[in-house]
Amino acid sequence: MDKILQAAQNHKKPESVKKYQYGTAGFRMNANILDSVMFTTGILAALRSKYLGGKFIGIMITASHNPPQDNGVKLVDPMGEMLEQHWEAYATTLANAASPEVLVKEVRELIQNLKIDLKVPSNVIVARDSRESGPVLQQAAVDGLVAMEANVKQFGVLTTPQLHFLVRNHNTGKPKVETSYYEYFSTAFKEIYQLIDGDSKPPIDIVIDAANGIGAPKVEKLFDEYLKGKIHSYKVINDKYTHPETLNSHCGADFVKTNQQLPQGISAIPDKLYASFDGDADRVVFYFVNSANKFQLLDGDKISTLLARYFIKLVEQTGLKLSVGVVQTAYANGSSTNYLTQNLKLAVECTPTGVKHLHHVAQKFDIGIYFEANGHGTVLFSENLIEQVSSSSDEHAFKKLYYFTQLINQSVGDAISDLITVLLIISDLQLTPTEWNSAYADLPNKLAKVIVKDRTEFKTTNAERTLIEPKGLQQKIDQEVKKVQLGRSFVRASGTEDAVRVYAEAKTQEEVIKLSEAVCELVKEFAA
Repeated sequence: MDKILQAAQNHKKPESVKKYQYGTAGFRMNANILDSVMFTTGILAALRSKYLGGKFIGIMITASHNPPQDNGVKLVDPMGEMLEQHWEAYATTLANAASPEVLVKEVRELIQNLKIDLKVPSNVIVARDSRESGPVLQQAAVDGLVAMEANVKQFGVLTTPQLHFLVRNHNTGKPKVETSYYEYFSTAFKEIYQLIDGDSKPPIDIVIDAANGIGAPKVEKLFDEYLKGKIHSYKVINDKYTHPETLNSHCGADFVKTNQQLPQGISAIPDKLYASFDGDADRVVFYFVNSANKFQLLDGDKISTLLARYFIKLVEQTGLKLSVGVVQTAYANGSSTNYLTQNLKLAVECTPTGVKHLHHVAQKFDIGIYFEANGHGTVLFSENLIEQVSSSSDEHAFKKLYYFTQLINQSVGDAISDLITVLLIISDLQLTPTEWNSAYADLPNKLAKVIVKDRTEFKTTNAERTLIEPKGLQQKIDQEVKKVQLGRSFVRASGTEDAVRVYAEAKTQEEVIKLSEAVCELVKEFAA
């Protein structure tokens, strides 16, 4: 406690900050007010490790798709999953300690309430993305860990999924170095590549917008050193990760998804596939321009429906009785849900926004596919499935399914893993981007943001699709929805800023704009 008290003198909570809140993305805000939060997060990571008997915990310093001046931090649990939800409240409590003395008091109470044995060693892995503020904030987190006498392993600059992967490896006795990430996924890729019919296999060709983030050097390393000869042609643009001021600027998955347009640096060739990562490479979206030179987005919904279609076919070929399901959020396009339920006859479940919610529900299936519309997602495979397909069978379908359980990151959404998975699947199915996109047509939709004084006033139920507060607002929204064909709209508080997200969907673009504007005005009226 003396060490915490002494170190905390250099990491005091700024008086200007009303309250810090650990949300769906951990803590995330302007980097200038994050120093104390990093310090207390280091303390909590050490406590979490002790609580779990010395297992490795991860600290990832990133603000993902946020602008360069922001940063953030989130904790990763032993199997590479998000921090257990109960502990989010503890992170918030420590971050809001008004003084070093109050912080020590809160730490003592946490130790007593959770019966944490301080004699148990704590083990923590720390990494960051390429933001300019990263090194200083990483040191603040390390100061918290050192005060707790934790064993600290610093990895420097990684993608968020790499950190998740390495945390899992440290706790399962697997290789504990960054190169193990490339070796693991490239091995699975090569095995599947060999199983795809060589004569009819179209060459793999991709252009990647890396958002000027850390995904650029990591995907280049994978392709150049581990998949040489397997990728026919590739190019990485917006790869200036050493110029952090350009991060996510007019490029990246969030820019492409939100603006429905090509990122800077791409002059698209019709029916050629392009992909965009976000700043820490845990999201990916695809896109192309059609023969009329019109931009066509292949977002998380399009990715999940492609994977569902492919894995259903693969399961049928094996003859195994396996459950396949898709998990979505309220942001999923209505047409994708209809395609999954009516065309593919699949079970579809809806959860609140946040990967931790989708991940949990996806574990119910033998093959649980989840993607948020923003391109963040993965596929989970049950132990039952892995046991059945890892038998000695020489059948292609069995072997393909087994190696896909290795190719897809089981811990978290991973832009690089998802990218090479999609490239193999469209190669195997011999799909052009136009053919992939033709499975169903998205309903026109719009996502808007309304800045509010206090986002906590907006409370939802029904997987965030229905407002319960402010009272009366949902009824007004319902009235606006009835005015347009195939209308749907919902409102939810942002997890990262004092703003409210407004999603609208309708049969035509004109009706979407009309609905979106009407609901935004209602939000402003009720927030006033």
